[in-house]
Amino acid sequence: MIAPEDRRAFILANTSLEHPPHTPDLRLHLASEVTPIWKLTEEALAGIGLPPPFWAFAWAGGQALARYVIDHPQVVAGRGVVDFAAGSGIVAIAAARAGAARVLAADIDPFCGAAVALNAEANGVQIEFTAHDLLDAPPPAWADVILAGDICYEKPLAERVMGWLKAARSAGAMVLIGDPGRSYFPRVGLTKLAEYQVRTTRELEDMEVKKTAVWEMP
Repeated sequence: MIAPEDRRAFILANTSLEHPPHTPDLRLHLASEVTPIWKLTEEALAGIGLPPPFWAFAWAGGQALARYVIDHPQVVAGRGVVDFAAGSGIVAIAAARAGAARVLAADIDPFCGAAVALNAEANGVQIEFTAHDLLDAPPPAWADVILAGDICYEKPLAERVMGWLKAARSAGAMVLIGDPGRSYFPRVGLTKLAEYQVRTTRELEDMEVKKTAVWEMP
């Protein structure tokens, strides 16, 4: 089992600093095909007390959303931003780099806290982190912008997240979502802001380049 105080050391030992393909201006601690964590099965991960390490990869939706924020800094500049289901923190880091006044990365996997801290350090930005499930409460009142990448893998969770995001939008927050065509992503009622061809890997996705869009909740 990996103790809480050892999470940082574990991440450093099992990743390397890399530039994600679609956001080469950022650096993240990521697993590559040559690192052992890439090959571990769910059973092996459970044996060492490690949840599936979503924080160790730059997923297509997050890369697209980060790219959009970097290219359109006015979306977050001077604002309070929440990166929901932050994973590696790529979107939160992009928001901080683009001049957000406050950035909170939220993910229920406590390993993400260590990953976000390391990645924030690598990019010279300050980011807050919480492992509390934001879905258990109304969206933070201070959040002007909520960013969410790759959130529609499973139907029940996707429905719950979209309901929470709609509540945030009703409260006045801007809501942007990055998605590469996940099965449970509801395109109806959303406005497409941009579309990218995001290079990924066949180890993670069904193709090496994923057509990925950034959507706004109107």
